[in-house]
Amino acid sequence: MILERFDLGGRVAVVTGAGLGIGRGIAIGLAEAGADVVVAARTESDLEEVADTVRTLGRRAVVVPTDVVDQDQCARLIDRAVDELGRLDILVNNAGGAMPRAAMDTSEGFMARTFAFNVTAPLTLTKLAARRMVDTVGSGSVVNISSRSASMTQPMFVAYGAAKAALDRLTRNIASELAPRVRVNALDVGGVATRSLEIVLTDDELRRQFLAGTPMQRPGEPEDIACAVLYLASDASSWVTGKVFEIDGGTEAPAILVPVAPLEPSTGGDG
Repeated sequence: MILERFDLGGRVAVVTGAGLGIGRGIAIGLAEAGADVVVAARTESDLEEVADTVRTLGRRAVVVPTDVVDQDQCARLIDRAVDELGRLDILVNNAGGAMPRAAMDTSEGFMARTFAFNVTAPLTLTKLAARRMVDTVGSGSVVNISSRSASMTQPMFVAYGAAKAALDRLTRNIASELAPRVRVNALDVGGVATRSLEIVLTDDELRRQFLAGTPMQRPGEPEDIACAVLYLASDASSWVTGKVFEIDGGTEAPAILVPVAPLEPSTGGDG
């Protein structure tokens, strides 16, 4: 039966940024498909709530508070998954993000921190996880949660867009090295109804603009992303690696543009 290829029974998944929003939806979705789940984020209380939900589904859950920009904590996360659950099959690199910031206000430090969070951390975790996947079960799947900002011209997102574009390229390049044992794919995600989109969805005018710019006429839901992750994490996608899928309600341009002040001559300048 074709649905059996989506079954994750007996498998172990690590999900970062799992305390809220998209990460929470992914962790619960994978558990509903049969996986035991290791949930990681910085806020332990959020993780405990997710873990309780996973356990009510009859699956095992392990809570590992983790700051993914700390390499030692990343190593501890992967070790805990294998030590407590005996194997590792799936890694979802969901933790990431950056606040909008005008290009002229983007410092080298802000750019470096954005890349550390959105590019270097997924690389570190993928390397650690791939080794343990191959050593414990012989194969595995990595899913990177990226953003449509990677491929859209979007003012105020010079750092975030560049970092997610780098994550997409990382996905494609590392997949060729880890194949055929470990598959690596990414999702370029559009506007999803989580806390980060709340300012848009609670303002009548901004919400109108957002819906007008989204062909499917609604924001995404965490479960929409979880469904795509399930496909890429399961045997249903066993012939898929090094690909970036757009899950975005059909958008081809930013549904909302954050205004940015035009570049003007400095006061007292030469013109």
